[in-house]
Amino acid sequence: MPRTRESSRRDGVGRVLVAYATAHGSTRSIAERLAARLREQGLPVDVLPVGAARDLRPYGAFVLGSAVHAMAWLPEALAFAHREARTLTRRDVWLFSVGMPAALRGPWRTLAAQEEGRVIGGVEDELHPRGHRLFSGVVRPGHLSVSGRLRFRAMGLRYGDYRDWNAVDGWAREIGRELLGDGD
Repeated sequence: MPRTRESSRRDGVGRVLVAYATAHGSTRSIAERLAARLREQGLPVDVLPVGAARDLRPYGAFVLGSAVHAMAWLPEALAFAHREARTLTRRDVWLFSVGMPAALRGPWRTLAAQEEGRVIGGVEDELHPRGHRLFSGVVRPGHLSVSGRLRFRAMGLRYGDYRDWNAVDGWAREIGRELLGDGD
């Protein structure tokens, strides 16, 4: 009999897989940080790029993340979510996205907040995750095309590292409490 989300919590979660798709490394670093914080709570955790995550049977819970480009998850993250949906919907799943909301100013930040649901809409509808977070990453001139750099500067934005490690750590603690039965 397949484990349901309820039975996975009641019977012990087993291993947790933090799987990610990254473009320039920010999503990988956030995935690794989430995994480290979950391990500190006593959970057995593996962290892998989605392309290397093939056998999902050992895992009782998943944290799946992707960089966001053009208001969408990367194709490899979407493909993983769709391909593994049958397994993922039977386990506890959390999603995270890594974009640039903290680099945005004024009306651009407001617009990004309104569009957040669109970023994972299809994946969220398919997987019914327990939660989603949008984190900011790192943006460097080399991450953008020439036209992208021009638009970025015209919008008054600045390059930099916008990762909020306190937010990442706090979310990992929330996930850990839920998995360990302390957060329901």
